[in-house]
This record gives sequence, C-alpha cells and structure tokens, in this order.
Amino acid sequence: SGWSTMDLTPLPGSVDPNSGSHGFVPGWTARGYAGYSGYAWYRLRANILQENVLGEAKAAKEALAIRMPDEFDDAYQIYVNGQLAGQFGKFSNHGVTYYDNRPLAFSLPANLPSGPVTIAIRMWMAAATPVLQQEAGGLHGPPVLGRTRIIQDLLRLRGYTVYLRGASSLLEMAVQPLAILIAFWFFALDRSELAYLWLGLNCTISLAFLVLAELSIHTIWIPGNSLVFVLFAILPAVQIGVWVLFWSYWFRLERTVQMAWLYRFTWVMVLLLAAGSAMQQTPLYGRVVPVHAIVWLSPLTVMLTLLLGLVLVWVTYQGIRRNRTEGLLALTAVLLVAISRNVPQLAALHIPTVFSFFGVRIPLAQIGTVPSLAIITVLMLRRFVRGQREREQLKLELEQARQVQQMLIPATVPNTPGFAVETVYLPASSVGGDFFQVLPGEDGSLLIVVGDVSGKGLKAAMTVSTIVGALRNEPSRQPSEILVHLNRVLHGQINGFVTCAAALIAADGAMTLANAGHLSPYRNGQEMAVESGLPLGILGDGSYAETHYQLATNDRLTFVSDGVVEATNEKRELFGFERTQAISNQPAHEIAEAAKQFGQEDDISVLSVTRTVNMKAALA
Repeated sequence: SGWSTMDLTPLPGSVDPNSGSHGFVPGWTARGYAGYSGYAWYRLRANILQENVLGEAKAAKEALAIRMPDEFDDAYQIYVNGQLAGQFGKFSNHGVTYYDNRPLAFSLPANLPSGPVTIAIRMWMAAATPVLQQEAGGLHGPPVLGRTRIIQDLLRLRGYTVYLRGASSLLEMAVQPLAILIAFWFFALDRSELAYLWLGLNCTISLAFLVLAELSIHTIWIPGNSLVFVLFAILPAVQIGVWVLFWSYWFRLERTVQMAWLYRFTWVMVLLLAAGSAMQQTPLYGRVVPVHAIVWLSPLTVMLTLLLGLVLVWVTYQGIRRNRTEGLLALTAVLLVAISRNVPQLAALHIPTVFSFFGVRIPLAQIGTVPSLAIITVLMLRRFVRGQREREQLKLELEQARQVQQMLIPATVPNTPGFAVETVYLPASSVGGDFFQVLPGEDGSLLIVVGDVSGKGLKAAMTVSTIVGALRNEPSRQPSEILVHLNRVLHGQINGFVTCAAALIAADGAMTLANAGHLSPYRNGQEMAVESGLPLGILGDGSYAETHYQLATNDRLTFVSDGVVEATNEKRELFGFERTQAISNQPAHEIAEAAKQFGQEDDISVLSVTRTVNMKAALA
C-alpha cells in the first residue's frame, strides 16, 4: 500500500530529449522524486497461465522471457518470485558498475507454475546522471513479458533499429580517419605548417570519442563510471584547447605577444573545465563532491565553456582581419563545432538535438561536425594548392639564382701566370652564400677575395651577386680599400653580415692581406696570423688593417670557409680547426671532400694558391 503507482506506458509522440528516440517515458526525477538517486524498486504482478496440453519439448521452446526497455538509468536486477533472473551492471558491496544502455531480454525461471507472479526490478542510478540527462531515473519504458520466441524476435528487431539509429555515427567514423590521414599527410609534406598537425590531433580526439561511444553501446568493455570521465570531462575540454591552437596556427597568430598569454589562459581554462566537468561525473559527484555543489559547479563549467568559446571567436576574428574569406569560413566552422559541443545545454533549453531521416537518427552534434570538417578540408586544399604554386615559383627562382651564381663564381679560374690556383665550391643547398673571386692583374699580381654570407638560400645568393658586382666595379686592388668599399655597399642593405678576406700577391711574392671576420688562411699547413676587423655590413664606417707576408716559390696558401671547420658527423663531433690545419696543405678538392664525407652542414669552399715562379721567369 505504500508503493507509488507509476505508469510506464509511453504517450503518443513522446521523444527522448537526450537521444531523440521515440516511446520515451520520463524517469522518477520528473515524476515527484526530483534530485533522488541511488536504489529504487519497481514491482509488477502478473498472472501466468501454462497450457498443460503442450508437450515437454514444445513447452521448453515456449518458455517465458522478459524484455527490458531500451532506455533506463543506470543498472538493474530482475527478481521473479524472489529469485534473481538477470541483471545489467555489476552489483557488489563496494558499489555498482554500470554500462551504457542496450536492449536485453532475460528468461524467466524454468517450470514456472501457473498463477500470480511477482516481478521486482531493483534499479540503481548514479548521482551524476540527472546532471547529464533530462528527466532521468529508473525505467523509461515498460518491460515486455511473453513467450521466449516472440521476445527474441522483438529483441532482434530492436537491435536492428539500434544499428540503424547509429548509422550516422558509423558514417562520421568513416569520415574522421580520412580527415586524420589528409591532415597528417599535409603535415608530412610541409612540416612548417603546424596547423595540419593540430588538425590531425583534433580529428584523432573526435574519432576516439566516437569509437569509445560505439564500444560503450555494443560492448561492456568500458564501464560507464570510467567512460563519463573521458567522454564528458577530459576529451571535450582538451579538444577546445586544440581548436584554439589549430586556428591560431592556421592564421599564423602564434608568434604574436598576445597569443603567448592567450595560450596560457586557454590551457588554464581547459584544466579548470576538465576538473569542473569531472567533479560532476560518477563516482566523484555524490561521493567526494557533495550533491549540493551542483549549485556552483554547473554555472562554473558553463562560464568556462563560454570563455573558451569567446577565445575561439577572437582567434577567428583575427583571422578575418588577415584573410577575410578564410576567416569567415573559419567562423562558420567554429560556430558549427560550438553547436555540436553544447548539445546538453541546447537540450536543456528544449531545442531539438536529434533528427531522424528514414529511420536513421542524426544527432545535432554530427550535423555540426561533418560540415565543419568539410569547410576545413576546403581551406586546407586551397592553402595546399597555393603553397604548391609558391613552392614551384620558389624552385624556379632558386634555379635562376643558381644559374646566376654559376656565372658569378666560375667553375674554372682564369689564367694566372706564376700561380697555380685550385678552387672547389660545394653549396649545402641549390644556392649558397660562399663566394670567391680570382682577379689577375696586368702587372702579374693576383687579387683573391673570399667570403661567406650569413644564412643560406636565395637571399644569400642575391647578396653574393651584389658583392661580386661591387668587386668588378671597384678600381682599387688594395685589400683594405676593397673591404671598406664592400662594407659601404652592404651596410643597411642586408639583415645579416658577410665575412670576407682579401689578399693581393705581387709577382715577386709580396703579399698584403686584409680580413673582415673570415677564417685566417693557411700557409704550408700553418695558420697565418692576420689582424681581423668586423664582418662586412655591421658598421657603415668600418676600417680594416693590412698584414704583409712574403711568399717563397712553391709556398701554398689555402683559404677555407667555415663549412669545412663546422662539418659534423653522426656523433655530433665537429671537423674542427685541428683536422682542418692537418690537411690544409693538401689539394683543394681533397680538403673539400674530407669535410663533405665527415658531414656537411654548411657551404664548403676551398681556394688554394701555389706560387710557382716569379713573373720574369714565367715570361723567359
């Protein structure tokens, strides 16, 4: 007499506000027991009439079974006349382990006699369930009692319906790996575009969410106690942070000062959101965290979600300022994702969150996710195609620069009577920053200029062309005056600097050297003491001292660039000055090859000059 009567008959047109399925009956929280969680009992009395005319075999096939409703919260045990007939979930003295809902049927005890039967259903609901779902509590539909064969047919039909309802999830699970593959493939092609990496991680999180959700529907591998932490606390919060990173890298905002602070703010908000959401899940909520804490926990998580949403909108606004077309497309994608990630809030406002087309259930989350991925794919393809065009143009420019450099740095040296000159140039890429010029004089002298431009690639090659042009227009052959002239030409025109050494060797072997930060040359295997000034291009009024030597017949003078000294092997050991000096008296091509085989890191250039005989002897 103390039991309340609860009608579990679904009203016509009733729909589950959480999943969108039809035939939904509100739970006990909406029927006079608001805020209640834990254990509750349902009791059903039935009158069973067994037909004695059935044979024994026939009777076995026509045994009775009970089919439980598809929707319930969160675990149950079935007792028939006080005897346990089945359960869903694990009940123990330490608590209850529950799983995601699925349609199930249980056989009633064999040889059940005719007459009245009491079916008792012991329900258990986690304290956190009403936080996640509307109208939660107990059974959301009536159990069905009948012949086993009929019950099994109903169960198979319902299973087919469940799979049909999940067809849209399977479609999204097929789309997400494709998006992951495209994102990581683009990142492999262009490692400098970190936006592709973050997009791949984002899609990986979405796929993990889908896989875990499907596993929870079709298996009991993952307890609901653990699943809710991942699906409703950790993954959603982390994904918002990854979205912020993706769009900021996409619009190349990561190097701005405000983004450094914004990243810190975002990840602090992500951690707080994950913690706040976790405290509303089982087993924390109702045990570690008191139930009344929902008064401030729920508004906190809503506020944090809104703050992170505003961060995303701000990032896309900055994107609109940089690229209006891409920014507006990005804003559309962000809004779609925001809708898909706030389905519970929309459901609380009684906004439809699940739609059905020809029996296929399509949640609003998927309606938002798939178009957003399509928009991002379009953006990626546009940028990838544009990047390919830019790379092709750059390759063309590098090839043109290489051809220019070949003309400026000839493969063969001019005729130098009285001197044997050997040059080797091995650029680290298609174009390099090392240069040298060998300029014989009418008086039998030989002017040698060697140098190294900081940096590599097209800019370094263009700087080399400027230097060579300035050298050929400089009437003076005095080393110090040449360096002063080059320094004046380069100052204010380049971002880096240029090391350079100039040597004028007279026909009688008298040599004058001036050095602007370049490596000192070697004479007969010994490093020469040369006074050095600042590299070119740093100060506009630099001056350079001259050092004088006398070369004897057969003296070998060797100039090397830092690409020789800085060659690095697999053990990260440098070729170094000692090895360089040890081989400095060898032919130029052997020095360059030794450094290359050791491990080339930078442009390698080697120039050697051997005084063979004086000019008069050469003309005799």
